[in-house]
Amino acid sequence: MMKIPFSPPDITDAEIDEVVDTLQSGWITTGPKTKKFENMITKFCMSDRTVCLDSCTSALEMTLRVLGVKRGDEVLVPAYTYTATASAVCHVGATPVLVDCMPNSVQMDYDKLPYLVNRKTKAVIPVDLGGVPCDYDKIFEIVNGVRSKFDPSTPLQENFGRMIVLADAAHSIGAKRGTKKVGTLADFTAFSFHAVKNLTTGEGGAVTWRKHEGLDSDELYKQYMLLSLHGQSKDALAKTQLGSWEYDIIGTYFKCNMTDIMASIGIAQLKRLPEMLKRRKKIIEFYNKELSNQSVSMLQHFSEKEKILSSGHLYLVKLMWQDEEYRNAVIERMASYGVATNVHYKPLPMMTAYKRMGYHIDDFPNAFNMYKNEITLPLYSKMTDEQAQYVMESFKRAIRD
Repeated sequence: MMKIPFSPPDITDAEIDEVVDTLQSGWITTGPKTKKFENMITKFCMSDRTVCLDSCTSALEMTLRVLGVKRGDEVLVPAYTYTATASAVCHVGATPVLVDCMPNSVQMDYDKLPYLVNRKTKAVIPVDLGGVPCDYDKIFEIVNGVRSKFDPSTPLQENFGRMIVLADAAHSIGAKRGTKKVGTLADFTAFSFHAVKNLTTGEGGAVTWRKHEGLDSDELYKQYMLLSLHGQSKDALAKTQLGSWEYDIIGTYFKCNMTDIMASIGIAQLKRLPEMLKRRKKIIEFYNKELSNQSVSMLQHFSEKEKILSSGHLYLVKLMWQDEEYRNAVIERMASYGVATNVHYKPLPMMTAYKRMGYHIDDFPNAFNMYKNEITLPLYSKMTDEQAQYVMESFKRAIRD
């Protein structure tokens, strides 16, 4: 019996050598490697500027803070996502307004958005679940259509003159929709580099943004630096310059910077990302072929018609016409065969924290119907053809037994 993990990191000598180089340099916290990684992400995404932080959650939260989202404000968030999407909103004191899925989809129901917008609404956070980019053209069409309801409370919000679109792209670095890469599809885009992601730095994240008229990227970058390092007017590297010890504290802010050790892994990973994405695509195509005659439906990662190229982060499968009990039994059978699986996701209204906010899953029927028979199969760039074959054999056996 094979043992198939769910999503191990793809680490090679390239990452190890880059980390050793950093360790031997004498500089291991935020410094030249972090700045290099930021510049590489900007170039890769073809965005305007990038800030690297310690997580995607921090990237979301610090962006909301830069935008001036605060207590009394509301932010539209999918009900079908991981808690980080909504908890970042809570961290700044604002209220997450949960949005149900479209029927038989993991993406939020865009048609519901206009009815949830009011003068308190400052942003919307679409989620590229599984690595498939959301329909940002549709989202911007809706956002621009409700401009009259937008009530800016900061100069930056006034500059946009509408709700800000902040993409939760924790799953989708390297994905494309049309001719644009994720990183330029939304106003701001937050990435995750957690251990299970397509590109990892162990922990870590980044936010990148596209050009916007009247947006001063240098000033914006400075604001992120202040927020992520205690409001300190100089970072550690600048303070080490001869005679440059003195600094000021601009505000009592936060501590969520990326280190050069983390960035070193990311530098090597980003160079290898195209080949890793290519391998994921090959496995997805094999899975799709193997399951084409089964009573299941799969998340569609690639569409020539809609010009969607996913990052292939997660392989989500719906067990058609089945319920939670059946899905959980399949997970147990897969475990007995040595194959790790997962569920993405248990909707937020089913979680205690969001129940306490007054949310109830009965109000989100599409999210529940997506969740109740969803199972996520192993998918990672180090997976061999033999392992992929074993996963398919095990899964078909599990849903047949």
